[in-house]
Amino acid sequence: MKLIVQIPCHNEEPTLATTVRDIPRKIPGINEVEVLVVDDGSTDRTVEVAHRSGVDHIVSLVGHKGLATAFRVGINASLARGADVIVNTDGDNQYHGADIAALVAPIVSRQAEIVIGTRPIDSINEFSYLKKKLQRVGSWLVRRISGTDVPDASSGFRAYSREAALRINIVSRFTYTLEDILQAGVRGMSIVHVPVRTNPKLRDSRLARSTLHYLFSSAVSMVRLYVMYRSMRVFSYVAGALLLAGLLLGVRFLVYMSRGGGAGHVQSLILAAVLVILGFQTFVTGLLGYLVGCNRLLMEEGLYHLRRQTFSGKSGPVRPRQPAGGAEPSVTEDNSEDAT
Repeated sequence: MKLIVQIPCHNEEPTLATTVRDIPRKIPGINEVEVLVVDDGSTDRTVEVAHRSGVDHIVSLVGHKGLATAFRVGINASLARGADVIVNTDGDNQYHGADIAALVAPIVSRQAEIVIGTRPIDSINEFSYLKKKLQRVGSWLVRRISGTDVPDASSGFRAYSREAALRINIVSRFTYTLEDILQAGVRGMSIVHVPVRTNPKLRDSRLARSTLHYLFSSAVSMVRLYVMYRSMRVFSYVAGALLLAGLLLGVRFLVYMSRGGGAGHVQSLILAAVLVILGFQTFVTGLLGYLVGCNRLLMEEGLYHLRRQTFSGKSGPVRPRQPAGGAEPSVTEDNSEDAT
């Protein structure tokens, strides 16, 4: 069984060597361990440090594409390299590398398809009180939306079986952490969590400019993903509220009319009619969204079989699929064993 540890990197020159050095090369149940670095348009010496650190594969994006795109390219590159298990970790050495063994154990024993590393949020001194509260609230919302029990939804330390990786389709351009949990929940994939340790902070997070920006971006992502994957439920709630309000106003008008005062409450009748029409239209929109969702599931199933066929060879060039809403990222590849 082959494990590839992928590390999306953007200007990780000061921390990458420590991260790579912390990755164990011998893990129970794993025959091969390789390290793959995705250079997300770094302008420092990240690639040079990766070479010196002895990573097995380097995939470089032309220009800075963002974490979600780097993650997606890394998944495809790992699949193309014949990975049976893929672990994603951060280049800032946030996570304890020795815990990779615990992370992949449920996949090796076929007890799970996706494993999320749960950080000890309450004991991380670098996290402010507000950030800890937001982490709890955000993870609770993700659990409610996805139907999973993941306590640390924003953790980037996670492992995927090959089948799970083949089925992942990240369309977000902000982060992948929320979307793949939601996809796993919608598709009924087996997702578990294990406790992992963290290392002292070496640098500040670059995912968002501030806690407020991260909160806003995460909220927008969750709303968009919820509408995308649970459209019928979302629009049914809205339609139900509109129809109920319209019916209550209609009943109110009928009560006044039965008492001989209906002429003075025609506005209620008009508003009731408008609300009922809007409610019906909203329900139809939800129905159309449901049909679009069914079509998307069929397309994703076809994409899964296409990717399975594409990555059936144990090695080959990396050809990432075109991300939603943008052009296909330019990718160059450099195997460190050829350059060292």
